[in-house]
Amino acid sequence: MLEVRAARKVFYRGQPDEKIALNGLDLTLKTGEFGVVIGSNGAGKSSMLNAISGSLSLDSGQILINGDDITALPVHKRATRIARVFQDPMLGTAASMTVAENMLLAELRSKKRTLRHGLNAKRLADYRDRLAILGLGLEERLETRVDLLSGGQRQSLSLIMAVGGSPDLLLLDEHTAALDPRTADIVMEATVRAVDALKLTTLMVTHNMQHAVDYGHRVIMLNAGRVHLEIGGEEKANVTVADLVGHFAIKTDSMLLAS
Repeated sequence: MLEVRAARKVFYRGQPDEKIALNGLDLTLKTGEFGVVIGSNGAGKSSMLNAISGSLSLDSGQILINGDDITALPVHKRATRIARVFQDPMLGTAASMTVAENMLLAELRSKKRTLRHGLNAKRLADYRDRLAILGLGLEERLETRVDLLSGGQRQSLSLIMAVGGSPDLLLLDEHTAALDPRTADIVMEATVRAVDALKLTTLMVTHNMQHAVDYGHRVIMLNAGRVHLEIGGEEKANVTVADLVGHFAIKTDSMLLAS
């Protein structure tokens, strides 16, 4: 379970270009829930993810994972509980190494640093099982160098590597934005299969309104560093892209009138 309580962050405080990135942000994600976050540039999406992962310190507020206050913990201490997949497919993998070697490196990040058993038969069988969840055939390409994979395959591999340690929370940071539309849809389908199979609590930021409609349990719209709209349950099942665009236009107009 993720709880963000009254999170506030101001950049360049007291200067002419002062910017309120998070303005008392409150957000709760239940265990096993898949939340999809949308919003315009500057709405606070990246600041929110950075605050949760620990790469951005809050001025005030709290971040809790399964009831534990992690607000003061540095990134490396949160990394055992929070996994993050970034936008660039090239960031999460080592290009010159094979799929299996990349999987091993990811596994060893959360364990004692030793290669004593290396890529043994048990590990390889486990990697095949985990990659098979994606439905992309990567389980048959363990000896393939990662730089020979497509962008979508590489991003999907990054996802499986990120969640190998069974994190309490998965953050997806516009992880399909650098892909062409068809590949992005393939990666999203693979993502949903992995999230469902591993029962991961997931928070995904996206600019893709169709993905926001099609995937996840709840749509969360940010504006000016706060949650301004949440759509879940039966309402989420019936929402359209036009509905989201209309909601966003109303919220933006309201903010402009109030300023």
